[in-house]
Amino acid sequence: MKQQRSKSNFLLPLIVILGFLLVWYLVCFFKMVPAYQLPSPGDAARSIKEEILAGRLANDIIASLWRVTIGFVLSAGLGIPFGLWLGQHARSRQALTPILNFFRFLSPLAWIPFAILWFHIGDKPAIFLIFMAAFFPMVISIMTAVASIPSIYFRVARDYNYKGTELLTKVTFPAVLPQIITAMRVSYGIAWVVIVAAEMVGCQDGLGYGIWDARNGLRLDTAISYMVVIGLLGLAMDRLLSQLTKLPNIRWGYDR
Repeated sequence: MKQQRSKSNFLLPLIVILGFLLVWYLVCFFKMVPAYQLPSPGDAARSIKEEILAGRLANDIIASLWRVTIGFVLSAGLGIPFGLWLGQHARSRQALTPILNFFRFLSPLAWIPFAILWFHIGDKPAIFLIFMAAFFPMVISIMTAVASIPSIYFRVARDYNYKGTELLTKVTFPAVLPQIITAMRVSYGIAWVVIVAAEMVGCQDGLGYGIWDARNGLRLDTAISYMVVIGLLGLAMDRLLSQLTKLPNIRWGYDR
């Protein structure tokens, strides 16, 4: 039974991907869309090969992963403790939730002019935009998770005289750890989406810059090849983060 489920988990996505590629090929083969508007899968594959052989793709992947990692680590390093603290303090949560939601609904792209003025060009404005995209959703998610912990947990904690750091490490943090992993996955996904726009702000390398450069050169085949790489890397990183949900101390939260 487990083997059948594993095989199904592999085959179903593969069938969907092959079906998508087939439709894409047929659209291009029968010229339903002009070639200059939609390159074929073969054109995109050849473009990926060219970028790999030229060494540009590897350099752009490293640059993008560096910026996303730094922006995401900063947002998690500040957002997780802040969300835990807000979740435990009702007055502060009530006071700060409106402003947090305000910035959460504000597109990170709106910060582009400020990113350029404050950080000029290079890695810093891109990292700032990624941080702004990931920080607020993470804080809101973790804050909500902490505020939703059943009160019985804290009544038992009082019986054991847990307070301060001990309450946080032995009750609050373990109770919301599954939700923290989910919040990290969602925030990382947002950060990866923003990288395209972020690298158009004064960067001279990166996957987002590669799409921008291909667009300026009217090389849609190259743009598609970079889009494919962005999607595959995003899937790989999400899969990596999802492995945390299989740890014994966390798995219980997903089996409830």
